[in-house]
Order: sequence, then C-alpha cells, then structure tokens
Amino acid sequence: MVSSHSEILENASPEAIDADEKEINDSINRALEWVNGSLNEMLRDLKPTDQCKVDELLGEYFAKKVEEEKERMEIEREEQKEAISALPCVPAVSTVTPTGKKKGPKLGKKTSVAEKPIPPAEPIEPVLCGSIAIGGLSLAVAKTGASINKTPLYLHLALMKHQDLPNKFIVPLPMVTLLSCGKSSSGKLNLMKEVMLIPPTELTVKQGIERLLDIQKQMVRLLDPVGKGPPALKRISHLGCLITGCDSLEQPLILMQTACKNLGLELGIDVHLAINCAAHELMDYTKGKYEILTGTYKSPDEMVDMYVDLINKYPSIIALVDPLRKEDGQQWSSMCDTLGSKCYLIAEDASKNISKLLEDQNINIPKCSGLIIKYTNQTKISDLTELTRLLDGQRHIAILGTSAGESSDDSLVDLAVGLGARFIKLGGLSRGERVTKYNRLLAIEEELAKNGILCSGENHEFVDFAEEAQTVEELFNAFPPIEQGPWPSQHSQSVLAQDQHSVSSHSSAPHLNEASKMDP
Repeated sequence: MVSSHSEILENASPEAIDADEKEINDSINRALEWVNGSLNEMLRDLKPTDQCKVDELLGEYFAKKVEEEKERMEIEREEQKEAISALPCVPAVSTVTPTGKKKGPKLGKKTSVAEKPIPPAEPIEPVLCGSIAIGGLSLAVAKTGASINKTPLYLHLALMKHQDLPNKFIVPLPMVTLLSCGKSSSGKLNLMKEVMLIPPTELTVKQGIERLLDIQKQMVRLLDPVGKGPPALKRISHLGCLITGCDSLEQPLILMQTACKNLGLELGIDVHLAINCAAHELMDYTKGKYEILTGTYKSPDEMVDMYVDLINKYPSIIALVDPLRKEDGQQWSSMCDTLGSKCYLIAEDASKNISKLLEDQNINIPKCSGLIIKYTNQTKISDLTELTRLLDGQRHIAILGTSAGESSDDSLVDLAVGLGARFIKLGGLSRGERVTKYNRLLAIEEELAKNGILCSGENHEFVDFAEEAQTVEELFNAFPPIEQGPWPSQHSQSVLAQDQHSVSSHSSAPHLNEASKMDP
C-alpha cells in the first residue's frame, strides 16, 4: 500500500469529495494496468534483494510515462487550437462609450491592493495518474527482500542505508496530535491546524504514549466538563485528534497547560509542544497577508514577529511546522536566525515530492531545521534512503510523516526506524489507520530492547543558524547525483559499528485499543 497525494478537507463539499474519489479511483485503475502489464514484464526475473536496480528501472519507466503524458497533452492542445481556428469569426464587442472615452473606475470606490507584493504561490506540480504504482511496487520489493533475508523491514532498510547494521537503534520520538484548531474548526483561530505533544527523550515510547493518553483524557474533561456534550469520538478529525474551536493563539496552549497541571506535569519538562501552522493554507492573496484569525491578517514579516513573541512566552514549544509558505524565503531565513537555536523550524509543504528534491537542484527549499518526508505516489525506497543519508550529519533532521488519507499499512514506522528519523508524525491516538502505526512503533521498541540494541533517545539539539555556514538551500544545491550502482552509494556515511544482530520480527508489545484511546 502507498498513500496518495490527495488532501482531505474536513468541510469539503460533496462535489469536491466525489471529484477526489474519482481521481483516486482513476489513479488506482491506471496503476493496476501498469502493474499487471508492462511493469510485470519489466521486473520479471530481477532479484527482490537488489532494491537499487529495481528502483532504477521504476524511475526510468516513470520518466517515460511522464514524457508520453506530455506528448498526449501537446497533441490535445494542438487539436484545440485547430478547432478554435476553424470557428467563424465573430466581431469583437466594442468597449468604447458613445462619447469615445474609456470607462474608468468610479470616484470614491476603493480597490483592494496588497500593501506589499508577495511572491506568488508556486504552481501545483501535476500528479501523473497511476504514479502510485511506482511507490507501491518499490515498497513491495523492499518487503519481499526483507522476507528473503529473514529480517524485519526496518533492519533491511538500515542495512541498505549503512552497509552494516548499527549496533544500536534509536526509536524516533512520536509527534502526537491532540488538538486541531485550524480552519475546519468552529472558532476564529485558523493558525493551529495541529497542536502536538512530544514526550521527553528519557521516556520510552510506551511510557510517553501512556503519558499522552492521560493528557488526552484530561483534555476531553476540560472540553466537556459536565459530560453533556457530544461524545468525544464524534469530535475526532481524520487526523485522529480532537477538534475544538478557539478564538485566540493562546487559548489552546493554556488548555494544554491546564491539562498537564491537573496531572502534576509541567510543559517543557515532562512533555513538549509542537505546532503545525499549515501557513500555506492561510494566505489571502488579495491582501498579501495570512489570515491567522477570522478577520485578522498579518504580513510575512509580522508573522515572524508573532512567532518570536509566541516562543518567548511559551518556550515549551520546541517545533513549528510550516510556519510560513515556502515562497517566503526571506522570512524563513530571518526566523531561523532568530528562533533556530530555540526550536525546530520544519518544512512539510516544501517536501511533498521527494524525487523532485533529489533531481531538481534549483527547487525552492526554504532555510529550515529539517523536513517532513512522506512516502507517496512515485517516491521510491531509494529516494527516501538517499535523502535521509544526505541529511545525516548536516544538523538537519528528517521526520517521517503520514499523509492526510492514510491506510492501515504500518510500513511507515519501519521506514522511520530503519532510516533513522528523529521524529515520526502519525497524527492522533485515535482511528485505526493511525493506531496500527503506534502499535507497530511499540512492537519495534520492545524487539530492540529484548535484543539489547535499543539506545536511549538523545536530547534535543537546535541549530544556531547564526553560526551555520551552509543553509538548507545550499545543501540541496550541492546534492551529488544519485548513484546507479549497487547499494550503498560511494558518498554514504560509514560511521556505524560492524556488528550484525539478528532480531526477531515478532513481538508481544502492548497495543493501543479503542478503550484506551478516548475513555473520558
């Protein structure tokens, strides 16, 4: 299984939902045609353990399909031009007034003009129908290779990346979404699409999730103190979190503080905060400003000042995701210089297409602390391996994240552990497609601990961008070409121990269940 690029909107119209479903169904049908036809023949007799060769062929196949699509669209455009030129000429309607004077704007009428020009949004990259066949097949081959080698998927991926298995593994910290106060909520607040909690590094994942479940129960009590409101599960977003309306930036943060205080916990010590701002969804292009609250707008420069004040007042916030559009590069740079030593500044919208990040050296990457990487569409396993290898040692973190439309497949967790992601962003502690991934995270942690190769998490180290000579943009401009030879490529970092460990793929780790998720 591989997720599609399609975004889910909480308040989408029935027409929009139908259009999305049609697009997804068309993509699945086209992907099945490729898999059962030409891809089946192309991959026949290849070794599933040779991931690099398989991904190379998949990449060439996809490039060919893209060219075929371009040629088809060009033919359609030429046919449309010919059809238009064949139409009879119709005299143009005169726009001149009887007096011969051109019409002008009425006196006293105000026109809406942006106070300061802003960079326009980059055009949305078209997604080729059927592209999920590439990502799905690449993942299927990786799973098959792991089965042949009789190793769990995360160990198979770690071996692909590092030549030899590391003697210790660090399980990525979960970014757990507890609240959604964004545009789809009933309040005025638009900015906080996700209010997330991150457990401290000294806790195991199991201990951290237990603590966050307790905080979530407190949140339910605070939102519905008399128990007469709608059941909590009816207020659950597709992200698996509570939806609540807020009217100010501080309201959800105060709510979090109160929930922690009721449990004898302190924000910033016993648990940390992260905010997914999803700023690219808030830009009003007629005003050239972000609508952070209904009727309240801020320019990109004012957004930077607002975040500085917010972090200074709430130092428990250790990560901001998409605080600005990726087009506002100057403000990203300013914010990194000011806040980079205090929290992670993460780009998610800028990293939707992993293969583009690797192939296009001129792609617009904002200056940031790290990227949220998603496995969708034509992304291949080798793309993820290459990108995380390049980020390693550069003081920029990799975060594996789920898409809006998720499946029950838990491979993303193996990808995060095997590729050494710093965090994993799975959404909330509800909904089966998200809970199954948390259960897999718990199972892997127990396996690693049982085999003596689980390492305790490292403390957070933020980047002092004032001393950082190489920006993220320069980093990606300096990307070497993807090696076409066998894994790993020559520029991989060989800094790990030579010992190999055999780890069982079965575990009896405790599982999240429906009762533990949202018991008020």
